[in-house]
Amino acid sequence: MDRFSFLNAAHTAYFAELYDQYLQYPDSVEPSWRAFFQGFDFGMEQNGVSSEVLGEAPVTFEEGEMPEHVYKEFQVIRLIDGYRTRGHLFTKTNPVRERRHYEPTLDIENFGLSKDDLDTTFGAGDILGLGPKKLKDIIQHLENIYCDSIGVEYMFIRKPEEIDWIQKKLNVNENHPEFDADRKKQILRKLNEAVSFEGFLHRKYVGQKRFSLEGGETLIPALDALIEGAAEKGVKDFVMGMAHRGRLNTLTNIFGKSAKDIFSEFDGKDYEQDIFDGDVKYHLGWTSCRHTSSGKEININIAPNPSHLETVGPVVEGIARAKRDRRYSGDPSKVLPILVHGDAAVAGQGVVYEVVQMAKLDGYENAGTIHIVVNNQIGFTTNYLDARSSTYCTDVAKVTLSPVLHVNADDAEAVVHAVLFALDFRMEFKRDVFIDLLGYRKYGHNEGDEPRFTQPKLYKAIAKHKNARDIYAEKLIKAGVIEESYIEKLEDDYKKKLEEDLEDSRKEDTTRITPFMEDEWGGYENVQEDRMMEDVDTTVSMDELDKVAKAISKLPEDKKFLRKIEKIINLREQMYFEDNKLDWSMGEHLAYGTLMSEGYNIRISGQDSERGTFSHRHAVLKVEESEEEIILHNNIEGREGDFFVYNSPLSEYGVVGFDYGYAMASPNTLTIWEAQFGDFVNGAQIMIDQYISAAEDKWKLQNGLVMFLPHGYEGQGAEHSSARMERFLQLCAKDNMFVADVTTPANMFHLLRRQMKFGFRKPLIIFTPKSLLRHAKVISTKEDLAEGSFQMIIDDAEANVDKVKTLAFCTGKFYYDLLEYKEENNRDDVALVRVEQLFPLPVEKMKEVISKYKNADDIVWTQEEPRNMGAYGHMLMHFDEAKQFRCCSRKFYGSPAAGSSVRFKKRHQRVIDSVFDKSLTEE
Repeated sequence: MDRFSFLNAAHTAYFAELYDQYLQYPDSVEPSWRAFFQGFDFGMEQNGVSSEVLGEAPVTFEEGEMPEHVYKEFQVIRLIDGYRTRGHLFTKTNPVRERRHYEPTLDIENFGLSKDDLDTTFGAGDILGLGPKKLKDIIQHLENIYCDSIGVEYMFIRKPEEIDWIQKKLNVNENHPEFDADRKKQILRKLNEAVSFEGFLHRKYVGQKRFSLEGGETLIPALDALIEGAAEKGVKDFVMGMAHRGRLNTLTNIFGKSAKDIFSEFDGKDYEQDIFDGDVKYHLGWTSCRHTSSGKEININIAPNPSHLETVGPVVEGIARAKRDRRYSGDPSKVLPILVHGDAAVAGQGVVYEVVQMAKLDGYENAGTIHIVVNNQIGFTTNYLDARSSTYCTDVAKVTLSPVLHVNADDAEAVVHAVLFALDFRMEFKRDVFIDLLGYRKYGHNEGDEPRFTQPKLYKAIAKHKNARDIYAEKLIKAGVIEESYIEKLEDDYKKKLEEDLEDSRKEDTTRITPFMEDEWGGYENVQEDRMMEDVDTTVSMDELDKVAKAISKLPEDKKFLRKIEKIINLREQMYFEDNKLDWSMGEHLAYGTLMSEGYNIRISGQDSERGTFSHRHAVLKVEESEEEIILHNNIEGREGDFFVYNSPLSEYGVVGFDYGYAMASPNTLTIWEAQFGDFVNGAQIMIDQYISAAEDKWKLQNGLVMFLPHGYEGQGAEHSSARMERFLQLCAKDNMFVADVTTPANMFHLLRRQMKFGFRKPLIIFTPKSLLRHAKVISTKEDLAEGSFQMIIDDAEANVDKVKTLAFCTGKFYYDLLEYKEENNRDDVALVRVEQLFPLPVEKMKEVISKYKNADDIVWTQEEPRNMGAYGHMLMHFDEAKQFRCCSRKFYGSPAAGSSVRFKKRHQRVIDSVFDKSLTEE
């Protein structure tokens, strides 16, 4: 006892606070105390933290050495810590299932305490803000905070200030709301709208798919409170993404879409507009201006989404970032992204992880997203035990140490309280926060399914379960907040309004799809293929070109750079101002710079895009000693636009989605996503199929995203040769995108400028080079840039028309391989014509070229890709004359290219030889 007599000399609350601090942040405690507490833990558990970890030997204890009352205080603190770390496992958050059982429990016996201690007063109550309290009161306080309708996970967070903020917030009102009567009536009103809307659709459109919200209706008052609360904190723009479950309800009761329009969509009427195909009603987006109860005007957007559940997530993040960059000068407090997930999808879809990993990265962060999981506890027909390995569907939140609130969806006030808690955290710390809204799904995956086939026990319980509105109404009636007639009137009035909307909708023969974010797209028009083929003035004055060239070829004199960087920048100056031979990099940079001078912003993102995978771009320069980043484009005199370039995480799906969303919300920004190698673009295939190729047809959405896909056969194997050109070309139809495979710096310059000079936006897919970046023949002059235009076809300028017997059409880098052979062998009987724009295919220009070479009796399509890949199939579909062409290509293969360099060279050379000798062509 003598060794620890000092424990009697001070107030136990002091030791309690110190031990509590040690349990949460061991390294923050003075070393001798840390050793003392470590020894205590070791003695208690026989498996405490090793002395090697903490760096000092633990103090050893013998039985009876520590004063009993101090010993018990420490045990109470361990109990408090147990509730904080594991209380969420023992909550009342599941409305229809019995919770799984976890061991050890929070029984006091597991903490060295007994029922005899319940009436003992402990100073440990101080750390909860209670002051000295009896153990039973401390336990009740902890039960109310951590084990009622809200379970909170947060103790894995590593920042003491965040944990401290959360704990203080939880201690206020014991994590229970104290709403006034008006707030309670508003919650009830939104709940009534949610419940009544679903019931109305269920009766009027029997058996039709609507993916109802029944079982999770408290989402509607939650979103209502979230938007109102955020507006009071200064948020001006909300961007939301959600899948189909509950979407129609959200569109009507949160976003203000007329029920009349939704009924027209249910009735299957044709569209007023005939230039697009439309989509099912629960995939459509919406934008509206809402006035809050306090009179604030806010802009709210719900992005259109495909059935690929979580695909909309990165799109929403990109939209939010673009709004913040463009409208609010980067102020993160003005834009709030909200993502609504399903439980099976948030756990099962990898893109969720990609989005979470982008949440704190410079080029992609949005200062925190509020994630709400509408947890049905079932995915399609799969029980949650078969849907994930993690304890919770929200465990992905721990990647970024984001707090999670698990809430019983039947407790409407708890749901609203949790959402407001999440909002406060996000606004305070600018970080993600997750809400797991634990409810159920009243029907099958859609309203025609029979869920009892696969979950008979669960659906027996659901059939007897009251909806959240009726549960809440009974609570308010019992508390004297409302009378029974109040809820009856609410329901009757809302149903009457729906009946009127239904009657009005049936007076109209067509339905109109309102464009998403129409406010961002004033002055841009939807166009068809004929307009896409029109020439656009992309010229620029020589003075302007000189000004840009000067800025990007001069390093700051007061900073020291690597010698290689100095050489690269000096070469820029030489090639422009002395040699007048501009390489690919200069063509790119001058396009960006001249667009910036005209008021356009530039955003490039992708793996290694700052330097460029092949070290050609060097858009961001690093000061040698400090690694300070320098972007020379931002030194352009009189520029009106900004230049942003970011190295992305190793993600295609998530980053393409983000950049597509960015381009959607910022049509005045040249937004570029660059693949490290074009081969990897298929990691984003869902984005390509569901958004890039189809969004204008489905949702009337324009988008000017540019994709740089390095493509070309240089003997690097199957995964570093092909950007799968054939897949993009197969997706091309009428007027949905541009596809190009350009071969000169000047054509790249004009193509990029044309993209922004059009009065409309279409996605642009560019197959960019690798070896051509430094090819001696891939050069252009200043005059080509200043005075030229984009060339869809580049004829053979050296050809003697009368001598040409073989006319070979090709595209991309392969042209230079053919040219080398032609020049080495003096083959003036062969003309090489480059097709620079593959879609829309310049059919008339190709016909003109054919008619020009009147003596050519051998017309060839040649490509370095296998015959079942590349552009050959595209030519056959879009150019009738191509059916008579001789095709020179590799054979049909399953893999894009051979791994053996010897085999590659043989195949490649055979294709080249066959162009110049028709006897070698393989049928």
